[in-house]
Amino acid sequence: MYTYVPHSLDQVQHMLDAIGVKKVSDLFSHIDGIFLSSNEDSSKGMSEEELRRYFEKIANKNKRGLSFLGFGIYSHIIPSAVNALASLPQFVTSYTPYQAETSQGYLQAIFEFQSYITTLTGLDVANASLYDGHSAAVEAINLMCHTQKKRKKVLISSTLHPFTIIVITTWAVLQDIELIYVGMCRGSVDVDRVKELMSEEVMGLLVQSPNRYGFIEDYSEVASIVHSHKGLFAISSDPLSVALQKNARQWGADIAIGDTQTLGLPLAFGGATCGYMSVDSPLMRKIPGRIVGQTVDMEGKRAFCLTLQAREQHITRYRSTSNICSNHAHFALTSTIYLALVGDAGFKEVAKQSYDKAHYLHSELQKVEHVVVSGTIAFFCEFPLVFESVKVMESVIKYFLSKGVYIGVPLYKFTHSLEDSATLLVAVTEKHTKEEIDLFVTLLKEALQ
Repeated sequence: MYTYVPHSLDQVQHMLDAIGVKKVSDLFSHIDGIFLSSNEDSSKGMSEEELRRYFEKIANKNKRGLSFLGFGIYSHIIPSAVNALASLPQFVTSYTPYQAETSQGYLQAIFEFQSYITTLTGLDVANASLYDGHSAAVEAINLMCHTQKKRKKVLISSTLHPFTIIVITTWAVLQDIELIYVGMCRGSVDVDRVKELMSEEVMGLLVQSPNRYGFIEDYSEVASIVHSHKGLFAISSDPLSVALQKNARQWGADIAIGDTQTLGLPLAFGGATCGYMSVDSPLMRKIPGRIVGQTVDMEGKRAFCLTLQAREQHITRYRSTSNICSNHAHFALTSTIYLALVGDAGFKEVAKQSYDKAHYLHSELQKVEHVVVSGTIAFFCEFPLVFESVKVMESVIKYFLSKGVYIGVPLYKFTHSLEDSATLLVAVTEKHTKEEIDLFVTLLKEALQ
């Protein structure tokens, strides 16, 4: 038996045979050998400066450049105080602080996170975080399943992020439910189609705004349609966008989900991410994950504790809404610190600058020949740029890369849709300067000549 690992050599070989692999090292054959091979000089050790130079040499292999990439992960300005405070030793854990007596500071931070989320969504209750916006979508549907047990169908907007749809589809394989996708009409979920599909057999509807194309959707009629059949209405949103659009409560939603990546979380090969979920009071005992509540101690002083635990998997077991236990509490803390530092005015300013700068680029691109941008559909800080062909688009991407600029995300690589075959998704945030945006326009004109 290996120390600490309860697998014998025979057990390991049995697992390898089951998946058709000869040896354990074959599982890591796709990883660059530099990360797997042992360094002959490592036993000698390095000084701090030698170690810094060693990792700097590796880091310099990464290509840096001006980025207009988005597609769910966005580059925003993060005050240096955010990381400084989030990195305090007292906070560096992602685990749930079970011992309330010794964890009052962290519990209060999570309580503040929940308070921020309920303020942003307008709903009554929020949990202590989820893994990301995609898994939060699964948790939303799972919640619908546990509150509408006799219903076996759920409506999913096809304008959800492709990764969200993949996660939902993967989860649903072993569930006794049917996913029904609703198409898009004029940049938003097709309301007429929702009317046709909604019935007493459908547990609810999940939508997203801003959606996969960056468009802000209109749900003026949606909530009443869903609720007329006693279904649940769930909205996935970039929390930053609610500074400029209606929140979940104003749209009539029962469930609000999303990702707080835009609230102080840095970019790191697709992360960091932190899912959030907020619900109305009637769903409070079905919401997954931890909830921190406010109470008083024996001396009557304000105190915090984990509350409503009877609904969670460590107590309710298989009857619980979800298996989630540990969460992204440290990322939730980071987002909380960010929101506290920027304040209400700063939060709105970040959203406004992102909106204004994206719309400035959008208006400038309307003057460029051989490309098309949507002229009338509302968007937040991201929009599609359509080329005459895939060949033209790829040549433009290549030209931008030669100039050290990442122009945007080619949608067809992720949606596999013919409609998106020559479409780039371009994102602009408060971080971009006017000079950088003007450079984008100049390079595009040069690339299309």
